Formats: sequence, C-alpha cells, structure tokens
Amino acid sequence: MNIRDFLAATASLACALALLPLQAQAQQYPVKPIKVVVGYSAGGAVDIVARTLGQSLSASMGQQVLVENKPGAGTNIAVKSVIDAPADGYTLLMAANALAANMALYTPAPFDAEKDLVPVALVGRVPVVIAANASAPFSTVAQLIAAAKAKPGSISFASPGNGSTPHMAGELFARAAGIQLQHVPYRGGAQAITDVVGGQLPLLAMNALEVKPYVASGRLKVLAVLSAQRSPIFPDAPTIAQSGFPGFEASVWYALMAPAATPKAVVEKLHAEVQKALQTPEVRERMSSVGGEVITGSQADLAKLLHSERIRYANLVREAKITPD
Repeated sequence: MNIRDFLAATASLACALALLPLQAQAQQYPVKPIKVVVGYSAGGAVDIVARTLGQSLSASMGQQVLVENKPGAGTNIAVKSVIDAPADGYTLLMAANALAANMALYTPAPFDAEKDLVPVALVGRVPVVIAANASAPFSTVAQLIAAAKAKPGSISFASPGNGSTPHMAGELFARAAGIQLQHVPYRGGAQAITDVVGGQLPLLAMNALEVKPYVASGRLKVLAVLSAQRSPIFPDAPTIAQSGFPGFEASVWYALMAPAATPKAVVEKLHAEVQKALQTPEVRERMSSVGGEVITGSQADLAKLLHSERIRYANLVREAKITPD
C-alpha cells in the first residue's frame, strides 16, 4: 500500500468512527420522554394536533411524548425556547404559519427559522374560511366583491389579531380580489366571532375549527374556504378556487421542527415515525375532526414550504404595513 492509499484508508476509517456515536444515538433514541412545545394555549387546533400526534408517537416509540404549552409574544416565546434547547431530539416544536410570518412581523427578527431550526415533518393543515354574519347582504365571494367594490373600504372583517394567520389570509384574499376591506383585530378568535355573530361586524377570517359550531347553529355562513379542496366539516362551502381564484390558498399548516444542530440520524428517525403516525386511522380521524387534513411529505418539502411562506408573508407585511399586536 502506498502512502496515498494509506492516507485515504485512514481518512475513511476516521469518518466511519466519527459516525458511530451518531448511529448509536439514533438506534437508542429515544431513551427518555420527548417534549413537544406549542406556542398556543391548550385546547386550540395546534394543541390538539400536537397531542394527537404525540399519543401516536408515544405508542410507536416506547417513550412518553409530552406537550408543553408556552403561549405569548405571537409564539416567539415557544420558538426561542426550542432554539435554545439541547439539540438532542428531546425538545421539539409544533409550529404553524406564525413561524414563517414572525420573521417579517417583528423588528428585529426574533429568529431565523431556516437557520435556527431543522424541519422534521409536515403534519397537516386546516383551511382559513371567510365567514359572514347570517344576515349579511352577501352569501358568496362574488357578492362580497361586488359590495366591496361598490363602496371601497366600507366592509370590515374581524380576525384573531394583527399578524395572525387569518388576518394575513384576509389581506391576501383582498389583494387577490382587488378590493379594500377594513381590518378589525381582536385578541383571540372568541370575541371576534361574538361580535360578528352579534352583527357589530359583517365579516371575519378564521380557521375552520373555530367557526364550526356557529355555522352549524346558523349564526354564521361560510362564503368560501381558502384551501385547494373542500373542507370535510363544510362540504357544501365552495373553495376559493371554485369562487373564481384558482391557485389561491391560505391554510393554517402544522409542522414538527427541531433545534438546528439535532443529529441528522435522530431527525430522520423522527421523520419516519411521524410518517407512520400520519397513516393511522386515529390521527387521520382526529385531524378531520378539527377541520383539517393530514399532509405527508419530505423534510425538503417542509423546508420549501417554510421558505416560500416566509417570502409571501414578508411581501404582505411590507405592502400592507402590518404590525403585530
């Protein structure tokens, strides 16, 4: 063996030895409970999705998967806690659209999600809906657009707050439709819905889960769901594409993330376990019960979604001069 071959063999052996601890860690992982941090209060859609997935992962991985709710600062508190956590696969983040939007909403940017976190897996999505008071003079998107164009800026829409995903969806829709809507932010969805039901405002943008009981009781009517497919909980409501805007979509998406330095082998194992969980009837039925659908895809798919959403929200925040509550 000449010196060149000897050095090459030595380098290969060194690489193999360096990988052994990571491979062993992935094979043993997990050896203790896993924590999934949620930046929203218990009982909401993101919390329900995290707990549903966690139950399935607990059964398949042989360790408890615990959900920790850390609401506040538009989910930034939760995100930063995961970024700062040990990158060992035992602290994860159940993220939604705010992860992409907050990098533009807050100045300076509180984090760089594409550098500070690593994608684990897409989980699901729930559409945002445009809904109106039952007695509002419009029952379709076309009627809403006609009314808004007749009197620009005269129609108000409520949302759970400045910079919330429904607020962003409403603004994106208004721009796509070429209309002016007056945004009225609330601190949470409950009061926004109460005022629209009571007639103080005619319109709101909200995730499908929160408006479901009010639509069922006839106090709200859905003009359109802002998703590519019809919602299983509003099967009679048209999609925004069916209402004249093909290609437009504004859904609340859910994704599992980990600290950036988490070993690749651990992330890949987590990704595989999530894919198995998403195929179970229990997870699919639970996702459907909150008005959503399971999304499967690669880690690269999630990275691409996060990047494209970051750009879309950055453009919207700049053009509409949106600021956080």
